[in-house]
Amino acid sequence: MTYTPTLEEQLCFSLYSASMEINRTYKPLLDELGITYPQYLVLSTLWEEDGRTVGSIAERLSLESSTVTPLVKRLEASSLVTRVRQRGDERKVCVSLTARGRRLKEESRCLGLALLTQSGMKPKELVALNSEIRRLRDALANAPSRS
Repeated sequence: MTYTPTLEEQLCFSLYSASMEINRTYKPLLDELGITYPQYLVLSTLWEEDGRTVGSIAERLSLESSTVTPLVKRLEASSLVTRVRQRGDERKVCVSLTARGRRLKEESRCLGLALLTQSGMKPKELVALNSEIRRLRDALANAPSRS
């Protein structure tokens, strides 16, 4: 007879439910900022490196360009980014932060503070946990069976 772990014992469920709780923690703060969590992720890529193409943003977030394009359009409608088609290759769209989009980086620090406060964990603990989760993600993404 083989052992079947309970839902609570499955890593996939623990990661999924933790992600849902993080989103619940972030939602009221993101609402105050006037953006959604997926929009926050797009902005985060631009805070790392402004002037990315839609394709580069999609790659950074492990998403399809067709998923990122509507997010970028909504951010542009909110005056947080601008979109410009690249000369020489009309298929590529360059996305850049506006001054308002750059200011939002500082305002969004409340998200990390809320996570730290509500988790009851120390900063070093959260950093270590994040490191381990990234290590798992990278191992799964680079597994030979995924080739």
